[in-house]
Amino acid sequence: MQENYDNVISLAEEIAISWPRITAFAESHRRRGLVPEMERSCEEAKRTMDRTTTAVEKENISKRASGVPVCRPTTQFGMAESTIGSILKNKGAVGGADVARGVETLARQRTQTIEEVEKWLTIWINEKLLAGDHISENIICEKALQLHADLTQNTPGTSAESCIFKASRGWLDNFKRRSGIHSVVRHGKAADKENADRFVLEFKDYVKAEGFLPQQVFNCDETGLFWKRMPKRTYIRKEEELWPGHKPMKDRLTLLFCANASGDFKLKPLLVYHSVNPRVFKKNNVMRSKLHVMWRANSKAWVTRQFFIEWVHEVFGPSVKKYLRDKHLPMKCLLLVDNAPAHPPSLEGELVEEFSFISVKFLPPNTTSLIQPMDQQVISNFKKLYNRALFQRCFEVTSDTGLTLREFWKNHFSILHGLHLIDKAWRDVSQRTLKSAWKKLWPEAVPDRVPEDVEEDALIVEDIVSLGKSMGLEVSRDDVEELVEEHKTELTAEELRNVLMEQQQAAAEELFLQEEERRESVPTALIEDMCAKWADLQVFVEKYHPDKAAVSHATSTFNDHAMSHFRQILKRREEEQMSIVKWLARKRSSESEPGVSGVKKIKETQERSNPQ
Repeated sequence: MQENYDNVISLAEEIAISWPRITAFAESHRRRGLVPEMERSCEEAKRTMDRTTTAVEKENISKRASGVPVCRPTTQFGMAESTIGSILKNKGAVGGADVARGVETLARQRTQTIEEVEKWLTIWINEKLLAGDHISENIICEKALQLHADLTQNTPGTSAESCIFKASRGWLDNFKRRSGIHSVVRHGKAADKENADRFVLEFKDYVKAEGFLPQQVFNCDETGLFWKRMPKRTYIRKEEELWPGHKPMKDRLTLLFCANASGDFKLKPLLVYHSVNPRVFKKNNVMRSKLHVMWRANSKAWVTRQFFIEWVHEVFGPSVKKYLRDKHLPMKCLLLVDNAPAHPPSLEGELVEEFSFISVKFLPPNTTSLIQPMDQQVISNFKKLYNRALFQRCFEVTSDTGLTLREFWKNHFSILHGLHLIDKAWRDVSQRTLKSAWKKLWPEAVPDRVPEDVEEDALIVEDIVSLGKSMGLEVSRDDVEELVEEHKTELTAEELRNVLMEQQQAAAEELFLQEEERRESVPTALIEDMCAKWADLQVFVEKYHPDKAAVSHATSTFNDHAMSHFRQILKRREEEQMSIVKWLARKRSSESEPGVSGVKKIKETQERSNPQ
């Protein structure tokens, strides 16, 4: 009797079968008086019976593919053989599943197409928020249906799925929970003029009551910039799209600009790129702390809350404090921001004591395009100035060197050059432009004699068109305006696919570079010292340890899995050193030959040291 009882308990705890079979098994033993412990085991099995996750399903498929009998996964994962059989039967769908963030199970109605739609939709939402556009639940659902239709149309074998996905309310609620966008989806009209007009009156009363001067009131805003992009109709842009390995979204970065209402103080911008330490930085020994921007990076090149708070503490606070002291102004200021996801509502409370003189005020939702100063031609003016500086740079290089425009654009224009042009364009944004940007929100701060810079913008565009034509590019005023506004255009399904692929590749490259930097940080002398000590220890253990077989196994394992890594580093460094020695020998030999001019080499060295 006791033996039978023990067998029942063991079966309930270790053998994985479906719940109906467990309860039937328990009932068959209830009549024999084996109830108390058995019931507890069955109840525990019932409580813990969860839906199989995709990860477990994939592991089942992998084990079966490697020849493991079905009975072993049955015991390990607590599943019935019929369940494992169903997973193996559906291994094509399960194995190819690349679920979105937060999704652990693959339900029947969740096809791979829907997974792709949600990934692209997340990117599209972030792009729209970065551009300051309104997003409502209805807009998200419409975009999801559009992306799903595009994907099923362009993917063979998925056309029948179009009738499955409805972008329902239930799907939207789950998508918001998984992606974390529930806090940024808004309701209401795209541009709320009534709310904007109300805020203008409120803002006027507020600054008057607090006694803020135009020099003490600041506005900041983010924008996307394609730092290496020509107008669509130019042959350079068309050829670029055909280049091997071309990544159309990799030339995109995000900038945060900030200035005061008097227009006499512009702060160092925040720049977010997709790489922490680009190769051109390493090649030219660039110190990021010495740049004219605050450099930050993530795989999406988006401003995050962390980056924004760091910019406030490291740039805005110290710079404004010094400015107010130099101008002998009261130590207080107002920072006006929109309600973008990167701007925490509790920002004022997160400031350190040193910057308690900073007050923060948020613009109402859906009003940024109407009254936010940075959106009133400041950012647009900067982008036109950037493109003029870019075209000027191209013109100068192709005129002063033997490079063609195609060669310069493809091989000699890097993000380092782009940073110099960004700095120049931001410095060239005039005080008049910055002042006039406050006309709609705070007209009392703008003198009547300050006109809008419509004529100046027109002259900048004419300069770009003229420079383009002088280089043989087909460029019109409309092309320039389209290029300036390109970050606000709708991304197609193909462009969203490219963004996703580039983000994934950038993240992988970043991890690889971090690992490379960590590995390279180990000094050669230290590696050599540790290898010598390991050799001494190995000799000592082999000589005095009684179990020779165990010692041989242990030392071989450590050699193969640990020390070989460091020996490879030493070997590679020795090879690199030999290459440098051989190069120096060839250089001395060539310099000793008569008639060899060093002018070209000197010029190349100067160009490498000064990328401008």
